Amino acid sequence: MDVRKLVVAAVIVAGSVLSAQSAIAGDKIKIATEGAYAPFNMKNEKGELTGFDVEIAKALCAEMKADCTIVEQDWDGMIPALRGRKFDAIVASMSITEERLRVVDFTAPYYTNSLAFVAAKGKSFATDRASLKGKTLGAQRATIAGQYLEDSLSGVVSIKLYDTQDKAYLDLQAGRLDGLVSDKLPAYDWVNSADGKDFEFKGEAIKTAKVDKIGIAIRKNQEKLKLRFNKAIKAIVANGTYQKINAKYFPFSIY
Repeated sequence: MDVRKLVVAAVIVAGSVLSAQSAIAGDKIKIATEGAYAPFNMKNEKGELTGFDVEIAKALCAEMKADCTIVEQDWDGMIPALRGRKFDAIVASMSITEERLRVVDFTAPYYTNSLAFVAAKGKSFATDRASLKGKTLGAQRATIAGQYLEDSLSGVVSIKLYDTQDKAYLDLQAGRLDGLVSDKLPAYDWVNSADGKDFEFKGEAIKTAKVDKIGIAIRKNQEKLKLRFNKAIKAIVANGTYQKINAKYFPFSIY
């Protein structure tokens, strides 16, 4: 064979190998979750990440045929770490807000939520501004619930913000809070648990300007990854995988 043809053939083979390796490398996706927001993301008795968010992430990865790794990340550092390329996506019950959209992008929502007041059972707890005046209310920091307290009840109530939802629950149990503002779905899980059995929702769901839509956060200008996630979300809803995961955590649809 002509030497030039051998060289060309070698280049083609090498290029094919490199392309294949690039495709494999490009199909690896690192996903972050918090691990402290039951039942959406938490740790089991073995210290493994589990929960609704984690199962949805795994189902999406299976649908996309992607090699995914799920890692733990503190909530406050979640978006900075995403932008710093520590991982590729956040599946951690993160609300899609205008403020966050300035620095990251989001997929289509994979569930919706609302805010609610939680306080002790059997105790009067009116939720109008006049009745709340002077009370101490808590919420997790850097969340829709925390933002609601600061925007709507600052100057009316004393506000305590926490690094994790679990710490807010502990202060509520200890009597250091009169009540809690929380996303309703994780609080639903807690008030139906042994730890939260002495607490309940108070009043109607808190009305906000927009529906609280939860999406997967990714870096800006990652349109291919966004499209893959969006297609996978639609697929697991259509094929029943989403509903099976949903039913493990809630007796009603949260999609």
